[in-house]
Amino acid sequence: MTLSAREFTATDRRALQAVAVQFFVNGAVFASFVPRLPEIRDRLDLSLDELGAVLTAGAALGLLASMWSPRIIDAVGTRRALIVFVLVLLCGLQIVGFADVWWMLLLGSAVMLAADGVVDIAMNLQGSWLSSRRHAPVMNRLHGLWSLGTVAGGLAAAQAAASGVSLRMHLIVVGAVLLGALVFVGSGLLKIDEGANTKFHDLPRPARRTRQRWITLILLAAAGGFALTVELVSTDWAAFRLSEDFGASAGFAGLGFVAFTIGMTVGRLGGDSVLIRVGSDRLLRGAIVVSGLGLAVAAFAPNQWLVLAGYVVAGVGISTFFPKLYDDAAKFPGRRGAALTWLRAGSGVTALVIPVAVGVLAESRLSVGAATAILTLPCTIGFLLVSLGSERSASQAKA
Repeated sequence: MTLSAREFTATDRRALQAVAVQFFVNGAVFASFVPRLPEIRDRLDLSLDELGAVLTAGAALGLLASMWSPRIIDAVGTRRALIVFVLVLLCGLQIVGFADVWWMLLLGSAVMLAADGVVDIAMNLQGSWLSSRRHAPVMNRLHGLWSLGTVAGGLAAAQAAASGVSLRMHLIVVGAVLLGALVFVGSGLLKIDEGANTKFHDLPRPARRTRQRWITLILLAAAGGFALTVELVSTDWAAFRLSEDFGASAGFAGLGFVAFTIGMTVGRLGGDSVLIRVGSDRLLRGAIVVSGLGLAVAAFAPNQWLVLAGYVVAGVGISTFFPKLYDDAAKFPGRRGAALTWLRAGSGVTALVIPVAVGVLAESRLSVGAATAILTLPCTIGFLLVSLGSERSASQAKA
């Protein structure tokens, strides 16, 4: 049952503040070393192909390990799981910072991504519970704070590199900040999970309901893949669209990523207000239309400034995809975090495949814009179809 605004207690408000800080910090941590990857590559004496292989292998290992997240959360609860695995995430970050051989980078990235699987699910579960208790939802704004955290972490990393601060010292400072934030977060999180007294294996599972549950989980994984495709292609290839197709300078080409990120952040910070006014279904359909238009303009516009405008519009539309998916998955009945794990698995597998797919297409006779359009535009339609299908299956599974 959804609680009214009066029932949103001081404890709930403190918990929401803790979750908000964790979203911001989580985004900042992962952005803290990405801008310094060239420095890591040089220190380890790796080629670009070798660096890519190490990071891909780390991502794959982290994804496999994170599949245990629901069992961990089911055993110890979201609060304890988050606290413990933030500490594990911190250890992985320090391994990356001190890596002087390739296998240490592989280990550090795998540990970070495995730990993030638990942390990400735990903070989204608590965020979804608290959002449903309020008079107004907050999931879009929480994910907006994650986006702001990536911007802050990336800017801090770039400034540290420009100032000559060593990577090791930089990540030690990031780790100290993370520990300080964890004290605030850990003391404020909800101590009792929703549905904590209900055991997954005790739930009645008729054959038809079980079948519908599996269908919904598969559709959630597919939706995660489609959503990540449009987001990942836009962030990673916006600069190449401007540099390769228009011959833009490095400085101007970088504005493609900035334009998309601005659109994403604005869309997430304002998404909850739109959700209240138009409802979840209309917001989803409107976001897909907006994202499709923005992606088409970004891919085919003959003018650099129109391309930038397209990326801003696409960012606004795409911004609400993952907040909705995470909220839907968090509310899915059964073991806490199971649906979120399927969602992350779908997006995680996609993250391993999409960069290669775009690269192959871009190396053909196609322009970068056409290569990105081949992947992103069908995915917007696919995202709509599987989202509608998963909602229908979820309703039948609950019946």
